[in-house]
Amino acid sequence: MTKIAIVGTVGLPACYGGWETLVDNMVNENIGGYDYTVYCSSTSYDNKLETYKGAKLIYLPISANGISSIFYDIASMIHTLITRPKVVVILGVSGCIFLPIFKLISKSKLVVNVDGIEWKRDKWSGFAKKFLKFSEGMAVKYADVIVADNDGISDYINSEYGIDSEVIAYGGEHALISNVDGNYSDYFFTVCRIEPENNVDMILEAFSNSNVKYKIVGNWDSSVYGQQLKAKYSIFDNIEIIDPIYDLNALFDYRNNCMGYVHGHSVGGTNPSLVEIMHFSKQIYAFDCVFNRFTTEDEALYFSTAKDLTELLADKSLSANNEKMKQIAMKRYTWNIVAEQYESLYREI
Repeated sequence: MTKIAIVGTVGLPACYGGWETLVDNMVNENIGGYDYTVYCSSTSYDNKLETYKGAKLIYLPISANGISSIFYDIASMIHTLITRPKVVVILGVSGCIFLPIFKLISKSKLVVNVDGIEWKRDKWSGFAKKFLKFSEGMAVKYADVIVADNDGISDYINSEYGIDSEVIAYGGEHALISNVDGNYSDYFFTVCRIEPENNVDMILEAFSNSNVKYKIVGNWDSSVYGQQLKAKYSIFDNIEIIDPIYDLNALFDYRNNCMGYVHGHSVGGTNPSLVEIMHFSKQIYAFDCVFNRFTTEDEALYFSTAKDLTELLADKSLSANNEKMKQIAMKRYTWNIVAEQYESLYREI
């Protein structure tokens, strides 16, 4: 079997975020019967499995998050010199400063998913932005294949570096842990990280000027920004501020029962939470940016300001887009499709 190593995630079983969910489903689908090895951070697992869904797990005693992710990714790449996989899949660019050396000493082919133009995110300092931009450049220069998760990211890579990339998004049907019954309550819903680039303040302002019920789940207490928004908008009777939910059944119920979903992400390519809600056949209101338009194929309802969103919520003449969202999700965002797209890259290189 062809050996494939995956670098850049916290590990398996999935316990953290989008990368881990991606890898969990890639090894689960494994259409071509590949011999997967997944690098894991031992600091995140009390129970260290040797294998998971047929994939070998190798643990490194380094955190996979924050600045230590650079060293974690580099250590993972160095270890592949022992396992000698045919292809190394790197998720994210933080460790890609090592690629010039890695390419000199390894015969493995490199597939790098550059994520969502990470260096442009507001949360990073000036030095961090410069470092991530440099690492992105190293990834594009030394990878055999660059993967972008959105056409908007692919266009950026082409315009910035003159390099073509393969567009592979994410599946979302794993969020359907039970049957969607088609019934709904009288509230709109959002689940997201509480960050400025997700336009949480804009969305809350819109609902504060409306009588429409709104429930939003997020990590409010993780930042001053979140704490201030929580204090400001908790006083509104129609707005329910909900702390993070880790119970998948509870999250399913919120999604299944809502009458519509509001997505405020403005950066980062294809967002997994948007892909997931598309499988629920819900009316979607998305912040107007190129990434969200590509993800929803221009079929969602779009807003750029709080006033825009308030007006959309009040407009009863709008055509429903819920069935279009489901059709797009089934056509583009299932894990079988995503796994086959990655496996086609292994075969090509």
